[in-house]
Amino acid sequence: MRRILPAMAAVLCLLAPAATAAAAAPPAPAVPSDLSATEVSFQGSGGLAMHGTVLSPAMAKPTRPGMVLVHGAGTGTPREKLMGEAVEFARKGLSVLIYDKRSEGYSLFRRSYSQLADDALGAVAALRSQPGVDPAKVGIWGLSEGGWVAPLAASRSRDIAFVVLVGANALPPLRQQAWAVMAGLRKAGVSGPLVDRAEPNLYRVIADGGMFPEPYYDPEPVITALRQPVLGIWGTRDLLTPPRESPPLFARALEKSGNRHYAFHFFPGADHAAHQTPDGGVTRLPELAPGYADLVGSWVGDVTAGRPPTARTSGPAPEQASSTVPMAPPAWWESAQVQLAALVLFLVAFAGYPLVALVRRLRGRSRIPVTGSARLLGAGGLVAVLGSFFYLFYLLTTGGKLAVPGPVVAGRPLVWLALQVLALASVVATIHTALAWRRARASVARGERVRLGLLLAAGTVFIPWALYWGLLLP
Repeated sequence: MRRILPAMAAVLCLLAPAATAAAAAPPAPAVPSDLSATEVSFQGSGGLAMHGTVLSPAMAKPTRPGMVLVHGAGTGTPREKLMGEAVEFARKGLSVLIYDKRSEGYSLFRRSYSQLADDALGAVAALRSQPGVDPAKVGIWGLSEGGWVAPLAASRSRDIAFVVLVGANALPPLRQQAWAVMAGLRKAGVSGPLVDRAEPNLYRVIADGGMFPEPYYDPEPVITALRQPVLGIWGTRDLLTPPRESPPLFARALEKSGNRHYAFHFFPGADHAAHQTPDGGVTRLPELAPGYADLVGSWVGDVTAGRPPTARTSGPAPEQASSTVPMAPPAWWESAQVQLAALVLFLVAFAGYPLVALVRRLRGRSRIPVTGSARLLGAGGLVAVLGSFFYLFYLLTTGGKLAVPGPVVAGRPLVWLALQVLALASVVATIHTALAWRRARASVARGERVRLGLLLAAGTVFIPWALYWGLLLP
């Protein structure tokens, strides 16, 4: 059974919010005066107590449609995160339920779409029981990660009348997330092995180590099982979900089961959440894309009146500069266990060499004949390994948010260029150390032979390791 890589987990845990169980209902959020708000509680998966707010027009019509909003990724995301959408949809005549996302059983390393889908079904049941809401006209809306959760919930229940998806992905989560980070790096001007090799390999390794939940989840069978009308919405400048690849996959899966009651629309200049963005998807403004709420309101009205649209796509073509790449599980030689073993070897050999040298000097022992190149190998190898490890994880945790990777020269961040130089210097030092040891073997004590042998073993393993991570590639 695969385990989390201890060294990697220690880094990521610093970035992971602590999981806490849902407790007492939080204070009711403030809502505009033209809307009414009702606090609700319901049971999620496993009987977890969950809390939400139903927003409705102040002069709401009876037998009105309702819609449950399902969050994107994030631990314990508060309902206020979707208040902007809820307000605009409620102003179109819907009763809209937003709820606080669970923290219990959900974290950076652990989550279950099945569990989240059951939470959403609990919210649907709560909304269907609200006065004035027609239980036959209640649907579900999912954003980003909710684009996997909402269809799963809808496939399990006939109580859901329709499905609205925003920034949804028809690809496995690992493939989508790796693309998002690579797209962010490319937008920052990065190219070469850092994007094409290092980051995809890192995602595959952390998934193999159990640190990426639901990495190979296949949404296609769930989409195929949908019988409800589906509205898919994407921003043309979505940098987190591949907007060119996902819609055709949704259409193919729906058509496969004979469900032609779907409509897809692309909003020009909008980001992943169909919000306005002033800089091509990097910054999200609070305002929804013009026409987004109107489209949802009119489409829900048509669907709940028995007039679902048939297989149509509208809006400008989305922008997607690069395609996603398949993310197959790693082979044994690139697995998490092998990577961890290599990391331990590097730390022991590269860090141990200067420490032992320091002890020898303090004890007044003479230096060994092989010193200069061995010192360079120990220091350069250690910095190259640890530096690349932390820099890649920094890009992994921030790249999807389009963080700047630092100054970029000829498509390479300066940090990465420095690590590549150190990696190359470590390879040269390995060769020089081996030659120097061969010449001075007769004058090297047995204990020093062990120390140098371990250092050279690490240097030898470092060469294919650095090639695998792209440190030695142009």
